[in-house]
Amino acid sequence: MSLGSELKRRARLMLAPSVFLAITGYFAWNATQGDRGLKAYAQRKDLLHQVLVDQEAAKAERDGWEKRVSGLRARHLDPDTLDERARAMLNLAQPTDVIVKLGPQDKLF
Repeated sequence: MSLGSELKRRARLMLAPSVFLAITGYFAWNATQGDRGLKAYAQRKDLLHQVLVDQEAAKAERDGWEKRVSGLRARHLDPDTLDERARAMLNLAQPTDVIVKLGPQDKLF
């Protein structure tokens, strides 16, 4: 046999395993690095955790506001809440009240 025909025969024998190895490598890379791979799964899991934390904070804030607003409903008018809102809107205070002045960067709510 000549050297050229031996090389062609070996190349033909290596062609199928090389193609299958390349295809396996492609799918392995996509399984870890692709849009639906392991890295993307970890990022989505972290994002889901952050969203759940934000949702709990929003629910806590909403519950606080619902508690404050429930004192101002017509069926159940809480005198303390009504007094607090009236003083805040009219900018009034009683002589026994302690007044804390806030700067422009401070927020009440």
